[in-house]
Amino acid sequence: MTTPPDFLLVGHITADLTPNGRIAGGTVSYAVRTAAAFGLKVAVLTSTAVDEPLLAEITPFAEVVSLPADQTTTYENIYTPSGRVQYVRGVAAPITAADIPDAFKKARLVHFAPIAGELDPRVAFEFPDAWKLLTLQGWLRRWDADGRVHFRRFDHPEAIQAIGTVVFSEEDIVEAPDIEEEYRHLADHLVVTRAERGGTYYQGGVPQSYDTPHVTLVNQTGAGDVFASALLASLPALNYDFKRALKVAAYLGALSVTRVGLSSAPTPEEVQGAFMQVRA
Repeated sequence: MTTPPDFLLVGHITADLTPNGRIAGGTVSYAVRTAAAFGLKVAVLTSTAVDEPLLAEITPFAEVVSLPADQTTTYENIYTPSGRVQYVRGVAAPITAADIPDAFKKARLVHFAPIAGELDPRVAFEFPDAWKLLTLQGWLRRWDADGRVHFRRFDHPEAIQAIGTVVFSEEDIVEAPDIEEEYRHLADHLVVTRAERGGTYYQGGVPQSYDTPHVTLVNQTGAGDVFASALLASLPALNYDFKRALKVAAYLGALSVTRVGLSSAPTPEEVQGAFMQVRA
């Protein structure tokens, strides 16, 4: 039986095709580890193929409800002289408001983490008592008949307003940079990350810059997911002081790029270290 979580993640885990085989990916796979490192009771609502072995990568960290699908959402990155080309090789089941278990509706922190447009925008209106955060990236994707991924706009301003806190990177909107200006007036809290240059935080449309620690880059995959989930997870411990939570997130996001794969998520000790720096 499901029980009320502290932190709920909603979105697909992915199977990423690599030269070394299938590996778990997607925002949920990084964020679940991050939220668990904060000592929170975590739950995940996702969808995968029945008996998907990659679910074992997240079940140690959360209570998981996976909607059965014919296939797991699958991505393949092909690197060419002109850059990376991304393909979708399969998509699991959509997730709607009707799929949310009753106990999960009582979560106090909710991270909407679409990776392939799988979330019905109407889920934004659920969880009226929770602090909700969206990582926008997965709502900015479409793909053609060959599965090649292209940019698309997310034309549901009412969903952005209902969620309230939105995080995306400047790279996510490189084909439509005006989204930053549009969303600063829609979201109560908007964070636009800019890698080693820190980023911009808009509160009520008013911008302010934030810095990120300088580290030696090893691999930046998942850094934005660690950042966003750490931002949300740290809020209760900081009395919902968003600016201090932003410092925790920037610190842990920077640490994540010094490691590879799912190990880039923070340890509980690193989370405590981040809190100590903010509280000093």
